Amino acid sequence: GTSVNINTADLNELCTLEGIGEDTAKSIIDYRTHNGGFGKIEDLKKVGGIGNAKFEAIKDKIVV
Repeated sequence: GTSVNINTADLNELCTLEGIGEDTAKSIIDYRTHNGGFGKIEDLKKVGGIGNAKFEAIKDKIVV
């Protein structure tokens, strides 16, 4: 399947990821707006609502 770029994906694209709902997708967008994006996919865990389990479930589907 296609990978989701967490630096450029819009709300709809982020919501296609397993376990990512609209609120978490908005948090991802807010984070990258305030921090200038994600340097590595692991930085996604700095976003509220994304812990290790959720990250592990989607890490193979995301890129920066």
